[in-house]
Amino acid sequence: MQHIIPRLLTAGLASVLSAAALSSPARAQQDSLAEFPSTDWGPFAAQMVELKVGSHRAYVVRPIRPAADGSKPWIWYAPSLSTADGKWTLPSDRHAEVVRPLLEKGFYFCGVDVGESYGSPAGRRTFTEFHRILVDSHGLALRACLFPVSRGGLMHYTWAVEHPEFVARIGGIYPVCDLTSYPGLAEAAKTWGTTEEQLAKDLAKQNPLDRLGPLAAAGVPIFHVHGDADKSVPLETNSAELARRYRAAGKKGAAGKKGAAGKKGAAGGKIEILVLPGKGHEVIPEYWQ
Repeated sequence: MQHIIPRLLTAGLASVLSAAALSSPARAQQDSLAEFPSTDWGPFAAQMVELKVGSHRAYVVRPIRPAADGSKPWIWYAPSLSTADGKWTLPSDRHAEVVRPLLEKGFYFCGVDVGESYGSPAGRRTFTEFHRILVDSHGLALRACLFPVSRGGLMHYTWAVEHPEFVARIGGIYPVCDLTSYPGLAEAAKTWGTTEEQLAKDLAKQNPLDRLGPLAAAGVPIFHVHGDADKSVPLETNSAELARRYRAAGKKGAAGKKGAAGKKGAAGGKIEILVLPGKGHEVIPEYWQ
């Protein structure tokens, strides 16, 4: 089992690149990243540029080899976290084996530090601005490939369900998909700037599990790797439950309105969960190779 996530995220690479080029032909020639100083990000053996999104730090790792057609596909990783002294703690060295094959295929690897947002509205607004900057100012593809890991699932899914037109595909490693599962409503409410009681009342309007219809209608393919012994982010209430609801949303969409591709029932609800028997919420080669 080698490079699970890169295989997923680059599956159908030609169609992803062509879709990006068609969606933003003018942007393909715009890339002001060259104006920024870059540093060598050792584990990835690639050049990294740092940006600011308001008060938030962000990074863009350049591809080792650009895409042959001039397109700029990108992987968006979450959670991206940094320390006060400027060091990035996530992503880290362990991501190199996953990231490097993507850089070699012409992908940029990007992220923005929104802290422990748990998918909060403020975090989502920063995500939207980050996407705008990368696409409009630096010429990256309109549709990103999302790579959520653990609590990055809340960050990405709460944003993705509101912006399915900006998502090419999602590939995650034991991602959190349900606020009630992790961190729990009491803890999430502190970051969201609300009360536990109010968040509970609004849960159906905020929780990713309850808002999957737009992603399914857009035909966004999803792939998760999750261990069935995960106690921190249980498989059953996260990836498995998301898969059940996503497939149901796809069937519902197929019987109703036209999907984002303009076809009735446009390939909605396509999801695969690779379950690793006996594996928990841990940093082991089975997840990262």
